[in-house]
Amino acid sequence: MSQKTKKDSVREEVYRTGGILAGACIYAVGVNLFMSPAGLYTGGVMGISQVIRTVLTTYLHINTGSFDIAGLIYYLFNIPIFILAFSRIGKKFFTKTLVSVTAMTVFLSIIPSYAIVTDRMTACVVGGIIAGAGTGIVLRMGASSGGTDVIGIMLARKNATISVGRIGLFVNLALYAVCLLLFDVEIVVYSIIYASVYSMAVDRLHIQNINAEVHVITKIQSDEMEQEILHELKRGITRWQAIGSYTHQDNHVLYITMSKYEVAQFRQIIHKYDPHAFVVVNEGVHIMGNYEKRLEE
Repeated sequence: MSQKTKKDSVREEVYRTGGILAGACIYAVGVNLFMSPAGLYTGGVMGISQVIRTVLTTYLHINTGSFDIAGLIYYLFNIPIFILAFSRIGKKFFTKTLVSVTAMTVFLSIIPSYAIVTDRMTACVVGGIIAGAGTGIVLRMGASSGGTDVIGIMLARKNATISVGRIGLFVNLALYAVCLLLFDVEIVVYSIIYASVYSMAVDRLHIQNINAEVHVITKIQSDEMEQEILHELKRGITRWQAIGSYTHQDNHVLYITMSKYEVAQFRQIIHKYDPHAFVVVNEGVHIMGNYEKRLEE
């Protein structure tokens, strides 16, 4: 690996780590400044942690002072999920998820729970957008916020119709059914509204869920270019011969499907070998068959 390539790689990792930390902070802001002050529950593993916190402090009268133990419980719950991520998805994803969950735990502990708004509906919508955006940024940087995100990512890789936000929403509905037995109906209803807004915000930012088909028309037949695509993106290529109607020259057409997140890297590879290649990208396509939805690492 050249010195320039090493510097670019380090710069990219620094950028992603900074994005993970920023996303973790944004998530904590959405929870501590909107959801927790309104007495609502975020859902997922964090929601479970908040319910346990409430049971320990309210029903069992365990005094934790001003320290919110929900973040610590959340971290403990994620330990087996860390192991699952390491064995099923990869070391890079494991490391980045460990960083993101640790950062979220720290930010949830140090950011004070203070009500910016008093209206619960406003807290649901704004808090859901902010927390969902934070989680979406973390996912976009190649990590996750732990909990149901990891499970959702693994399932999304196997089934193109599944997304991280949808998995979180289904888990939340089950959680809120339990909350209905412990708390009043109003809290549960507002928490469900939050979960719906949150899941939509996550899917808006998590562009790995957006599939794209790409057509490349080039006059250059380069085995090196195709091998780099196969090696770097690990995506299959369909190639066929074509003739330009105006120039009557031979062309090569490449067809490949990928996530929207991979398009930028793909364009760099193409431009490296043929700066004049004609590239057409169609986003939001539905793909069936042997197509792997993966997390960008």
